[in-house]
Amino acid sequence: MRMFQALLLAGVAAGFSTPPRAQEILSYAGADRQDKLIEGAKKEGEVVIYSAMIVNQAMRPIADAFMKKYPFVKLTYWRSDTEQIVAKLEAEERANNVVADVIEGTGAGELVIGAGLALPYRTPVVADFAKRYIDPRGLWTSTRISYFGMAYNTRLVPDAEAPRTHDALLDPKWKGKMAWRIGTATGTPMFITNLRLARGEDAAMDYFRKLSTQKIVNFGAGSARTLVDRVIAGEFPLALQIFAHHPLISRAKGAPVNTVLLDPTPSNAGTMLIPKGVRHPNAAMLLADFILSKEGQGIFAKAEYFPARADVPPLESLAPVVPDRAGAVENFIGSEQLNQYAESSEAIWEKLFR
Repeated sequence: MRMFQALLLAGVAAGFSTPPRAQEILSYAGADRQDKLIEGAKKEGEVVIYSAMIVNQAMRPIADAFMKKYPFVKLTYWRSDTEQIVAKLEAEERANNVVADVIEGTGAGELVIGAGLALPYRTPVVADFAKRYIDPRGLWTSTRISYFGMAYNTRLVPDAEAPRTHDALLDPKWKGKMAWRIGTATGTPMFITNLRLARGEDAAMDYFRKLSTQKIVNFGAGSARTLVDRVIAGEFPLALQIFAHHPLISRAKGAPVNTVLLDPTPSNAGTMLIPKGVRHPNAAMLLADFILSKEGQGIFAKAEYFPARADVPPLESLAPVVPDRAGAVENFIGSEQLNQYAESSEAIWEKLFR
């Protein structure tokens, strides 16, 4: 991640070509804002989004609903992992030929803003969002939230014996029986950063030294979903720092797995940005408004994502891992804050756990 970001920063050209008045459109807050956006979008006729959302699960339903609401705008999407999305955007910026009007993905804020590729925008739709989910500079807005927890195999670990706190992980009976994800910002770096922020540096380091004696398996093959599948197969009784809802989805299908939220529960968000060089700023803002609206966030909920809007509940089957509902404390670690701690947290992992 850090190497990718360094290359990105080094490769971005100093000048960008943003259509005249684009920033004025993105920031306009007059009473006639909606009418102006619709009038402008009709002339533009299209909008392009690069997103990490799963196509059949969320991106296509979003596109279909948006074009039904605004039939005069053709929505085109390109789906990939966040780093590939940002690399494509960077290449377009260097060529002075930006195609994307909207960028969305987990970790997108960190990379796009760090490379100086984002324009500030303003939307009244986020009036009811929690402040932690909105960038005060207006450079990003959260679209979907991810909560992280511990997965355990219920055949190997009875519910009553599953560790419920970070300190419970220090019990000698869990030695060699835990795994966690490496090679991703939301894996070991987030686990370590979460406790550094929650406990303070000295207390956290004392805990990490004790935890290092537990011989945690460093799992670098595949995704967080893959690690949960290994827990289900019985390869690992416990898995730390996984997406908390993944075990619930598998459990509903009969798999021997469950989730525990360790307090505090780290969370992160998929974020939405408007890139410099945006060609269709009116349509981009209509799409941004739609994604953040109750209707758009409802589509996210049906797609088994956690909406960023507090007034749009997640699926009841996934609600048990929402910290507020589970009685756990949420520690939201935004992409930029995660990046701020990434190098030093990774150094702790390398020293104690590698």
